[in-house]
Amino acid sequence: MEAKGKKVLVADDEPDILEIIQYNLLKEGYEVETAKDGDEALTKAKSFKPDLIILDIMMPKKTGIQVCEILRAQPVYSGTLIIFLTALSDENSHIKGLETGADDYITKPISPKVLNSRVNAIFRRLGTDPQDKTITVG
Repeated sequence: MEAKGKKVLVADDEPDILEIIQYNLLKEGYEVETAKDGDEALTKAKSFKPDLIILDIMMPKKTGIQVCEILRAQPVYSGTLIIFLTALSDENSHIKGLETGADDYITKPISPKVLNSRVNAIFRRLGTDPQDKTITVG
C-alpha cells in the first residue's frame, strides 16, 4: 500500500516503543509525529492534524481513554481514526476502548510488521487509501 500523504500520531510513554513504531511507519511511507503523554497527544493532534492516532491507554497526564473521549467529543475529529495499542488485554479494557470511540484495539507486544499491516488495513477498509482520496482533519 502506498502510504504517502497519510499522517500518523503515535502516543506512548515508553520511548523505545515510540521509536520502533515511528521508524517502521516512516519506512512504510507515513508521516509520523510522536507524543509521550496524553496532554502532548492532544496538542499534537490539533497542530499535526493526523489521519490516524495510535494511543497507549496507560499514559501520564491524560490516559489514552481520556484523549479519545476528548477528541471524539469534537466534530472536527469525527473522521480521525484511532487505534489503542496497549498492554491491557482483558475483555473489559477492550470493550471500554472500543465503546469510547476507538476504531481498533491492539494488545502489546506486537511485531512492527503486524502493526504496519493493521494500519494499512484500517486505511484500506475505510476507503482512505491515499490512491482513493485524502482526508483533511482539523
